Parts: sequence; C-alpha cells; structure tokens
Amino acid sequence: MPEWVTVARTGDLPEGEMIGATVGGLELLVANVDGRYCAIGSVCTHEGGPLSDGDLYGSTVTCPWHGSEFSVETGEVETPPAAEPVPVYEVRVEGDEIQVAEPGA
Repeated sequence: MPEWVTVARTGDLPEGEMIGATVGGLELLVANVDGRYCAIGSVCTHEGGPLSDGDLYGSTVTCPWHGSEFSVETGEVETPPAAEPVPVYEVRVEGDEIQVAEPGA
C-alpha cells in the first residue's frame, strides 16, 4: 500500500492552476485540469528547469527555461527540446486534501 502525502487542499488549487510540492525528497508539480488532479515530476528532462515555475495551458505545462512542453496527465513530451518524459505520480482526494502517493513507497 502506498504512503499518501497531503500536498494541498482542494480550495487552494482551482481549475487551471498548478503548484510545486516536495514528496519523498522529489520535486513534483500538482495541477488541477478540469477538476482532475495530476502530479508529475517538476524537473524538466532537458536541462533540469523547474516545471512548477512554468505556465499551464489546459493539460500542458511549458518549461520556463527552454520551452519544452509536457502533458501533466501522462508526463509525455509534447514539444522539444526535451526528449524524455517526466515521471507521473498517483493522486487522490481524501475529504478536501489532495494527496500524492510517495514515490518508492
């Protein structure tokens, strides 16, 4: 069974918004896409840019350093220069708490 870590409250993350969070020592990006919460690694696979400092358009986040785009739902690269996807993490809502499964737990 995974260990769950609360990263935000539903009222703190409206639709179309994202936040950065640290879970199990890893930097994550947690986004609200059309009322669904998604979590991916927040470190761009191109040059290590902080995705949580980028821009979210729909379900796509743009890295602020070189413009790579990733799906916050699948972690897949949508626009280079990044070539490798970012990891995706399991998310659940318990009451008003947005929780992410701790990586490796």
